[in-house]
Amino acid sequence: MTLLADVKPDALGLQLPRVENIPAYVTTAGDEAIELAAMAGLNLDPWQQYVLRNSLGERADGKYAAFEVGLVVSRQNGKGSILEARELAGLFLLGERLIVHSAHRFDTSLEAFGRLLMLIEGTPSLSKRVKRVSRSHGEEGIELTTGQRIRFRTRTAGGGRGFTADCIILDEAMVVPDAMLRALLPTLSARQNPQIWYTGSAVDQENDEHGVVLARIRERGLTGTDKSLAYFEWSAETPLENLTQTVANDPNLWAQANPAMGYRISSEYISNEYASMYGDRGFWIERLGVGDWPNTSPTGVRIIDPALWDACADLESFADDPVCFAFDITPDRSAASISVAGYRPDGLAHIEVVEHRRGTGWLAERLDELKKRHRSKTIFCDAYGPAGSIIPELERRRIDVTTLNAKEVAQACGIFYDSVVDSSTLRHLATPELDTAVNGATTRPLGDAWAWSRKSSSVDISPLVACTVALWGLKNARQPRSRIVNLSDVSLSEALAADQE
Repeated sequence: MTLLADVKPDALGLQLPRVENIPAYVTTAGDEAIELAAMAGLNLDPWQQYVLRNSLGERADGKYAAFEVGLVVSRQNGKGSILEARELAGLFLLGERLIVHSAHRFDTSLEAFGRLLMLIEGTPSLSKRVKRVSRSHGEEGIELTTGQRIRFRTRTAGGGRGFTADCIILDEAMVVPDAMLRALLPTLSARQNPQIWYTGSAVDQENDEHGVVLARIRERGLTGTDKSLAYFEWSAETPLENLTQTVANDPNLWAQANPAMGYRISSEYISNEYASMYGDRGFWIERLGVGDWPNTSPTGVRIIDPALWDACADLESFADDPVCFAFDITPDRSAASISVAGYRPDGLAHIEVVEHRRGTGWLAERLDELKKRHRSKTIFCDAYGPAGSIIPELERRRIDVTTLNAKEVAQACGIFYDSVVDSSTLRHLATPELDTAVNGATTRPLGDAWAWSRKSSSVDISPLVACTVALWGLKNARQPRSRIVNLSDVSLSEALAADQE
């Protein structure tokens, strides 16, 4: 039996963050924002006041010292109240024409809208300044008689395009796709004094596939040198790899990660939560805020050493039939790839990208042509990825499809990695599309293993995914060997002519 820590009922969470980066400022609008929140019935805890005061610091020219604000704190500590106070200030004190509040889930966005509206409607001096409230699904927002507006949105890749916002709130920032951020940032460019907030809990790579954006903010905050970023983090001062059930059962760590302990969250509750979760990984990340933070390299996690990849290159390489074809599609369906794996006459495995084109409309027909040309028994794909949508069309064409489950996808990635590390077993043609995919690919946890991450990779990795799946097919499928083919040099017309011969 694990003994729970002896926690005093009045134990308080630390009110100052363990990690912070605060740009220099001469004045702050934070004190007025705190007073306005109190007038609306929103009384902020000391740590919440600290964040608001230091994030709204102003330079001598009157502009915010912090263009960006990052806040990482464990769940249910009250970060939502900070956002409500910030939004009240933006609407009623700071003269911001448009505030965009973005959340990952619709119900979270709707809840934030409802809480802010309740504060405003409960304060006569504020509610009389409201001109219009929109409650339409997906169009929630508040407009004042003076023209100030706040809109609540669920995140999409293009969400926010067309707006010219003064302040953007990215709640649940551990799930912010790069594409969505690229769409939103230009909306601030025309404003004189813009600000963008990233608020969330620690990233867990097993669940948060889009955690790289917040991880980049955190890395900049950790350096302590960014003059335009205000960063605040409440987290236990213990790396994830050093945590154990015994270590996690420490009220001092609970206090580091939970400023609301003793204010909004009782230490008894955290003690019970520890017992219920038995101090496992979920407790470490969700309550202690230690995080399983992703690599933030611009080219992603360099899982494949460039030198090892280059050692596998052979511009004259080719494969014997039978070969294994596989295909993959990008998450936004903007492009697709067909790759192949086969054995060379010397017994080494050969991989290459046969086709890489925009869109997906061409995919089924081209796979049909290649299968007939090479008499492959089956086509391979990761059915749980975007490629699964093409399977019905392939079946209509009477093309057998072998799909990989999650375990097999992890195996395929392991086979691919091991084959590259042992460069004596694999060859590729060093084509640009495959090289780019290998260099820009990131990974995602998959059980105790990993797989390529389509969503968080900085480039189109469909060529790499297709090659990985094709190589798995080659290692796991048995087909009779026949003639030699160099796939990249054979056009469709030549292939059909060869069939006729």
